Amino acid sequence: MELIDQHTKKIMEGCKARARDAGLSFQDETLEYIVTNRDLLELSPKMMIPTLYDYWVHDVEVLKEKGKYELYPSNPYETVINTRPAISFYNDNNPDWLNVMIFYHVLAHIDFFQNNLFFEHTWNYDFNAQALSDKRVISKLRAEKGRWVDYIIEFTRGIDNIVGFYDELSDVNQPQATKDAKLLDFYFDIFLQKIKKVKTHEYIKEIERYNESFKQDSSNQKAFFSRINKQYPEFEALYKKHIDRDSSHKMDIIQYILKHSPFLNKDENNWMRTVIEIVRNTSLFFQPQIRTKIMNEGWASFWHETLFLEDDRIEGHEVDFAKVHAFVTSMPRVGLNPYSLGMRLFSYIKEMVDKGKYSLEFRKINNKEQRSKFNSSTNKGKDFIFKIRKDFSDSSFINTFVDQDFVSLHKLFVAGKRLNKDRGVWEYYVKSRKTEDYRDMLINTLYHPPYIKVDQDKTDDSNLYLNHYFEGKPLVNEFISNTMLGIEYLWGGPVQLETSELESAPSSNENQFAMNYWDPIIEEDEKSELVWRRILYKMDKKKLNRKILD
Repeated sequence: MELIDQHTKKIMEGCKARARDAGLSFQDETLEYIVTNRDLLELSPKMMIPTLYDYWVHDVEVLKEKGKYELYPSNPYETVINTRPAISFYNDNNPDWLNVMIFYHVLAHIDFFQNNLFFEHTWNYDFNAQALSDKRVISKLRAEKGRWVDYIIEFTRGIDNIVGFYDELSDVNQPQATKDAKLLDFYFDIFLQKIKKVKTHEYIKEIERYNESFKQDSSNQKAFFSRINKQYPEFEALYKKHIDRDSSHKMDIIQYILKHSPFLNKDENNWMRTVIEIVRNTSLFFQPQIRTKIMNEGWASFWHETLFLEDDRIEGHEVDFAKVHAFVTSMPRVGLNPYSLGMRLFSYIKEMVDKGKYSLEFRKINNKEQRSKFNSSTNKGKDFIFKIRKDFSDSSFINTFVDQDFVSLHKLFVAGKRLNKDRGVWEYYVKSRKTEDYRDMLINTLYHPPYIKVDQDKTDDSNLYLNHYFEGKPLVNEFISNTMLGIEYLWGGPVQLETSELESAPSSNENQFAMNYWDPIIEEDEKSELVWRRILYKMDKKKLNRKILD
């Protein structure tokens, strides 16, 4: 692995200038490395972060990928990681014209990383350097504690897909106004009504007093609460207790174990907390990339096409570009290509806004011919897609902008799947061309970890009670035992998990397999016949017991 040469770096700097002129925004410092395909195979298990902590699963993945590569050699074009400065890796045999296209793609990725709000908690530090520091810490602990370090990593990684990403993101740069609002909510909604249980006329009188003080001086909230603290000396302590409890409710399982585990709070086990925090922080760093895959790849593909076609350095390689571009952004008939879907959706949105079709006037038109000819020439599409790039994730992107016009334009459909018993094969067919069905199919393919929280009312120092808030997708049974075994060890006592499972299995083994993994194209009428029941799993002394609750 080595830095690109000066000739190639000059190409990259030229691409930066053109990308900025087009409106992309990113830090100027970037690092570009030339790597072989085999180098990429070794970096892939570490999410392309060379400095990520060592773990035996990474070595297994490298061996597996090398075996695949021997059978099916591939030529990945690039990969880029979100750190400071941004680092990208390139194949060692790319011609100059291909590097122009790839550099535009990479710069659009960097623009997305450094401007999308879901990456906000990654903007202000160098994750590559942090990962190196974490790697050294784990290496030192491994020399002292041996294989127990890997056990702690294993147990933590078993639950790292349910870290509280959205709760963590909401706490980034929380404005003072939000904190003031929480204080007011506690005073009027909880303290006065539930703790003091004041009479209605006293409650209304207190609201009027606050409104009057706010009219006189909108920044006078401190004076208002100073009087309350004098009148109710216990108010401040009760509010702090409320905030602490509210914070505990927002904690994901890993955070809760770190703070409350009797086992981890023993002096001899403090080192485990360091390992757990490293695993959690690493998982948290990659959460926004998982939740913006379609947008991120679509944004990069949209800009590499737009900027490449305007670049005079591609002269004579238009056909070569067309082949590579078609390979990357082809729209499959069955399945999902995030590059193609995201790129076409951004192009569609830009065109719609340029023509003024995101307007009440256009929405009122029902005639198909009139809708196709409508054009108010606003030419604001470019500004609009930059706002989308800033504020949206995959789920909101799909739910907001995939409409019937988009589905019809690209001849999209939902594929159905059925077993032909006479021929003994699975058949795929066009099941629906409706927007609602296609949108639901896309949503079902997105990353959606189970929503599992600690039930604090049923948890005590000896027992940890977890509640799976059922959203129509069951937990994968084969993972429950090992995951709960790890949680039991980290907690230091019995662990209970309340979840939902099928009361009766579907009629065929094939459909049972599909339901376990919630195949988005399994027949809906088969799903509707299923009955769910609440189940309680209890892990105690390395043994898993199952009990039907209702």
